[in-house]
Order: sequence, then C-alpha cells, then structure tokens
Amino acid sequence: VQLQASGGGLVQAGGSLRLSCINSGHPSSPYGMGWFRQAFGKEREFVAAISWSGGAKYYADSVKGRFTISRDNAKGTVYLQMNSLQPEDTAVYFCTAKSGTYYYTKVYDYDYWGQGTEVTVSS
Repeated sequence: VQLQASGGGLVQAGGSLRLSCINSGHPSSPYGMGWFRQAFGKEREFVAAISWSGGAKYYADSVKGRFTISRDNAKGTVYLQMNSLQPEDTAVYFCTAKSGTYYYTKVYDYDYWGQGTEVTVSS
C-alpha cells in the first residue's frame, strides 16, 4: 500500500479545498480509509473515515457539516471535500488506510499513512 495525498494549499477563511489520496498499492483489496490532521504543536487528530463500500462514514464533530469524505474504488482514491474552511482547520492532513471493510477512527487503528498535504487557512 502506498498512499499519496494532494490538494492542500493556502485558502482564505470561508473557502474550499478538495484533498485527494491515491492508493497505488492494491486498490482492489478492501480498505477502510480515513483522514487525520496535525496542527503545529498539537497531536494528530481524527477528521473523517469511510468504509470500503463508501456506505458508512464518520466525522469529527469539528468538521461535521463542512467536510465530506468520499471514495472511488475503481481509481483507488479517497477524497476530502472541505468547505467553509476556518483558520483552526490549518494543519497537515494525512490520509490513512487499514485492511478491512469498516471505517476506523483511532490513530492506532491504521496500518498505512500517506506523507501529508498542508492546508493553511488565512483569516
């Protein structure tokens, strides 16, 4: 499994970004996938997760209603659409994968991590 995240950048408060994460390893195998973020000086925190089928999703309270996670298994890709971004969303965003069909919400649940993509939201 090799995860590569992209789509980060600088955006003004209220703006939107879409992050993408490609699994270039074995996209046909079942994986739960997720997004975490880590702000400078803080611990890595859960953002969103999605089951293999895409039918089950889970969000952190801080992003619920603003962020949407989705996936395209044919492309081996998971997305994170981020709307109404706020300065507190500034962080490095990491995509993750874990073998299995469900979604997972803890850092220690995940087996594979991408390199991270930086999101900066200016006020």
